Amino acid sequence: MHLELGSRTHPQTEGPALDSSIDNSVPSVSSEITSFQTESTVMPNLTGVQKQYILHWGEMGTRWGINRTVAQIHALLYLSERPMHAEEIAGLLEVARSNVSGSLRELQGWGIVRVVHVLGDRRDHFESLKDVWEMLRIIIEERKRREVDPTLVLLRECASDPAAAGQPYLRERVEEMLDFFETMTSAYEEVRRVPPGALRQMMRLKGRLRALLGGKKKGGRT
Repeated sequence: MHLELGSRTHPQTEGPALDSSIDNSVPSVSSEITSFQTESTVMPNLTGVQKQYILHWGEMGTRWGINRTVAQIHALLYLSERPMHAEEIAGLLEVARSNVSGSLRELQGWGIVRVVHVLGDRRDHFESLKDVWEMLRIIIEERKRREVDPTLVLLRECASDPAAAGQPYLRERVEEMLDFFETMTSAYEEVRRVPPGALRQMMRLKGRLRALLGGKKKGGRT
């Protein structure tokens, strides 16, 4: 099956959820909009804005190391006003049912999509978190668990390895990287404890925070 994205057709990939082959080229929004106007058969039951958002989110997902279909399904559920079942998702996005099932399991594993039940329908339905701040927190936490935590373990093992004691430069490089990761992890843990509402308010006051952290300006004003 082919899924038409951006220019013409691209093979629909069935790769792992964390895709290591990331293209560095980023499609322009204008090229995507042109494709929606000329390729009316792509996702025919979705509006132009929905198509634009879903296709672009899928492209960005591949550049963040996420499988394209996983990102597209998440985008579709995020925009949907109601929960959707797997067959409906497969039909709207024109992807294989088995691909949808695997992608939904991945999204549930990340904790940003959950199963809900609809009265009178025995099928599982799925909905996405709608709070973007909570969604961001969960994604960052999951990426930390998968990527940062194993790196910290490795760096600590390398720094404590007796063989590194006889290689001062090597040990210095490893310890500096370890210090960086531990400092950033500690800072993240502090921010993670801030309630979402307070974090939103902090970000809206970023200009005032810059002035506060930067100290007094010339003339004694803050």
